Amino acid sequence: MTTIRRFCCNDLLRFASVNLDHLTETFNMSFYMTYLARWPDYFRVAVAPGNHIMGYIMGKVEGQGESWHGHVTAVTVASQYRRQQLAKKLMHLLENISDKMDKAYFVDLFVRASNMPAIKMYEKLGYVIYRRVLHYYSGEEDGLDMRKALSRDVDKKSIIPLKRPITPDELEYD
Repeated sequence: MTTIRRFCCNDLLRFASVNLDHLTETFNMSFYMTYLARWPDYFRVAVAPGNHIMGYIMGKVEGQGESWHGHVTAVTVASQYRRQQLAKKLMHLLENISDKMDKAYFVDLFVRASNMPAIKMYEKLGYVIYRRVLHYYSGEEDGLDMRKALSRDVDKKSIIPLKRPITPDELEYD
């Protein structure tokens, strides 16, 4: 049986095998520790019997005013645990926290434009392509900024797509 719980410091020493997927962005330890300290509710891990890490989601809440939103920094599932709707469960958990606890207007995420399986999954979960970010990934590959409106965004303003692509320096960071 799968258990989804808060990510903890010890998990940092055990989750490398989940990050081996070439489409999974990896970060340095201090980056993970910052998320763990600042947004612990947004950092969850799925664990199989025997305490094997199946996947995780890492996110945060940021922005101001109508740009207040949940952000998915990373979601990944080890290859042997895919096709079990684990990513969907992790995404719903982050969306729920963003919606109910933090009263965010939307959830957003960035995905490689070439990662069609992920794009299709996000679309099935209700995400739309809000904008294209040129050369977002290592200055080489475009990223898609995908969004899903939450209950606070009654008019769905947050998901009206931009008509033109942007560059990374046009992104607003909080």
